[in-house]
Amino acid sequence: MDFKDYYKALGVDRKATPDEIKKAYRQLARKFHPDLNKDKAAEARFKDINEANEVLSDDEKRKAYDELGNGPQQGQQFRPPPNWNQQHDFRAQRQNTQEADFSDFFEELFAARAKQEEARQRQTQDSHARIAVSLRDSFAGATRQINLGNKTLNVKIPKGLIAGQVIRLKGQGGGQPAGDLYLEVEFAPDPLYRAEGKDLFIDLPITPWEAALGADVKTPTPTGSIMLKVPPNSVHGKELRAKGKGISAAEPGDLHVRLVIVLPKGDTPKAKEIYEHMARDLAFNPRAKMEG
Repeated sequence: MDFKDYYKALGVDRKATPDEIKKAYRQLARKFHPDLNKDKAAEARFKDINEANEVLSDDEKRKAYDELGNGPQQGQQFRPPPNWNQQHDFRAQRQNTQEADFSDFFEELFAARAKQEEARQRQTQDSHARIAVSLRDSFAGATRQINLGNKTLNVKIPKGLIAGQVIRLKGQGGGQPAGDLYLEVEFAPDPLYRAEGKDLFIDLPITPWEAALGADVKTPTPTGSIMLKVPPNSVHGKELRAKGKGISAAEPGDLHVRLVIVLPKGDTPKAKEIYEHMARDLAFNPRAKMEG
């Protein structure tokens, strides 16, 4: 591989101070940034400047680089001294090398150990599963035990959780060392409510006279009952909304209430009498629009 003279790349002396290195880097970066300099050679020069700064602005990398002495000249063939990677471990110091396109010289000197660490980490295995939790648990939060495979886990259900969100359990996945376990949440069927995002939906039975005359009707919510105003002349299937009575996230959802008109049975003398009066006294034909 070709030797890289990082001091020459930044145009500074080998005894340059950190401030001098920073100043030189900023000036050159502005001059050769591809967005500002359309010369074809600017992009390659910009990469050399970034690579040099990555080393010389880091105390440990610079110290290790200086151990090479004056070394070969720029562009000459070069091999690291024996046991270089064993003497210098830069795993914790790598900052930008994950994304940067640095030279083989840099990779050989400063990234070999980091690559070994990345390869080891890739042996870990994140696991994914789905769990069903009670809708009511999302209102106050809860801790629930779940059995997954051959182990029992305590899972914290955060307040305001909605279906589709993911709970991460660090270190509970597979691999060696263990990866993380990601649990995608769904709500178990609820006898009253159906959830869509942060909103809840409920069917509310009402009487014909409540629908016709209007009424304040006691309506359940997961946090307690409220009085819901049913407007006069409400029809079956009409939807009302109780703002902020859905899932209590940072911005709570709403409770959507669908009115379901329930007819009393005509199976007692009194009920039959009332229905007969209605049939006789009310000019009502629900099929009028169907008739020619």
